[in-house]
Amino acid sequence: MPDDARAKTARIDLRMTPQAKTLLEQAAKARHKTLSEFVLDQSLSAAEETLADRRLFLLDDAQWAEFNRLLDAPPRDMPELRKLAAVKPRWEA
Repeated sequence: MPDDARAKTARIDLRMTPQAKTLLEQAAKARHKTLSEFVLDQSLSAAEETLADRRLFLLDDAQWAEFNRLLDAPPRDMPELRKLAAVKPRWEA
């Protein structure tokens, strides 16, 4: 990938106490990273962990079979949902 395509141009400004900044600087130094590298790495790890349950779920064999059975089943008739889908959105009114 060309260097310009990976250019770091987005910024986040943080407000924190001097004590919080000192703690982050000490942790970054312990990892032999700059403060920016440390904060970015740790933030990305936390973001991936936070979102992991929204992208990945594990099922045992019985749960997988039930999941597939439900996917393969014909859709249930849901009059309330059909009624809701027929309502014209306010922004189209």
